[in-house]
Amino acid sequence: MIKKKSKFLTFVLSMLPGAGHMYMGFMKTGVSFMSVFFFLIFLSSWLDTGPLLFIAPLIWFYSFFDCTNRMGLDDDKLLLLEDKYLFSIDKLVILDKDIFAKHRLISGVVLLFLGIYLLSENIMDFLRPLIPHEFYNIIHNIMRQSPQLIIGIAIIALGIRLIKGKKMESEIDA
Repeated sequence: MIKKKSKFLTFVLSMLPGAGHMYMGFMKTGVSFMSVFFFLIFLSSWLDTGPLLFIAPLIWFYSFFDCTNRMGLDDDKLLLLEDKYLFSIDKLVILDKDIFAKHRLISGVVLLFLGIYLLSENIMDFLRPLIPHEFYNIIHNIMRQSPQLIIGIAIIALGIRLIKGKKMESEIDA
């Protein structure tokens, strides 16, 4: 059962995406907000893709205002709210348990490149004193830029796929 909590503590905890929701008893919603927010920060720093951080304020504001709006509801309306994951994550997991089996080639290629990238980062640190400085800088710059290039290509491919899907939908409807 979800019951009203201190408005002051809810406000203070809502400053951290998801914490206010969890304090109010909306655990799935809170964990979802917190996971998305911190995963975005992790991914942006790990792949050195700063522009991804422009999404972080959107998540923060949405979480903050959603939490403060829930805080302002009366008890009857608050009890009617469902605690659910963002983006229907729980339904996606139930619907498609065999996603890796269906997309084995794509999953394998992604995992292969990710493994090579992680190994090469560690190997390059070890080889730094053994190879010429100019050659090391060239390889290091390529490796530093490759995650951004891959994400850019993936976003373009996804956009093309969405456009083709919409075009095929409109042709079927016509």
